[in-house]
Amino acid sequence: MRIALTGSSGKLGSVVARELRANGWDVVGMDVVGTRGPDFVQVDLTDYGQVVDALTAVGDRHDGIDAVVHLGAIPAPGIRSDVATFHNNMPATFNVFWAAVRLGIRRIVYASSETVLGLPFDVPPPYIPVDEEYPARPESVYSLVKTLEEQLARELVRWHPDLSITALRFSNVMVPEDYAEFPSFDADALRRKWNLWGYIDARDGAQAVERALQVAAPGFDRFIIAAADTVMSRPNAELIAEVFPDVPVTREVGEHETLLSIDHAREVLGFAPQHSWRDHV
Repeated sequence: MRIALTGSSGKLGSVVARELRANGWDVVGMDVVGTRGPDFVQVDLTDYGQVVDALTAVGDRHDGIDAVVHLGAIPAPGIRSDVATFHNNMPATFNVFWAAVRLGIRRIVYASSETVLGLPFDVPPPYIPVDEEYPARPESVYSLVKTLEEQLARELVRWHPDLSITALRFSNVMVPEDYAEFPSFDADALRRKWNLWGYIDARDGAQAVERALQVAAPGFDRFIIAAADTVMSRPNAELIAEVFPDVPVTREVGEHETLLSIDHAREVLGFAPQHSWRDHV
């Protein structure tokens, strides 16, 4: 299967490209920046013509795409202005989805975000662990776009019942070089409360992408993708009691178990995180 990977030069995208290629996938990287090469095409995703052309064929680099992994975006709130974030991310996703549909590509995996869960939880979550069952609660323009993207996906698969679109709600993406800072988080429980002390190792993010490419059924589904543990050495019971004392805890959680529930991803995708910051610090 030949995969178009947008955002292939980014923090997560570069790891996804490396891991998929190592596992035998034919990956054509697409990004607005990157190094020229046989497996990379420079594309402005906000230009629909460029997207269609890049997915159709690019010289001798490829002659058609079988599936799309769409990670290309301004990756978080606060990097650029709200208007710039909306005007980049929403058109880029529409262009990628629409071009794929027009070209007969029937498998799309893309980066949604944990932010749709209500981050930074200044309004506490409805319950802990959080999951995919409650309606999206965007609290930033970045998150609003992610919510609209999920709705776009729902409508497209309704129009095209053979189309598969998988939204991966990635937690805060980390690489091993980031882990040296983690022990400092323990001093202040509020410092990382904004996503219930969650994270995802980029290598496990790549695993989630690969699993979705392999097993996602026609239709739309959304999955929280997080590490199996929290960023904290302090136990969950202590953290919840200090920061979210009035939030119901719906089931027993382990001492350091993620509070961003990955049960749905485990059950449907076979997602099984392999990496923890605790192995590096």
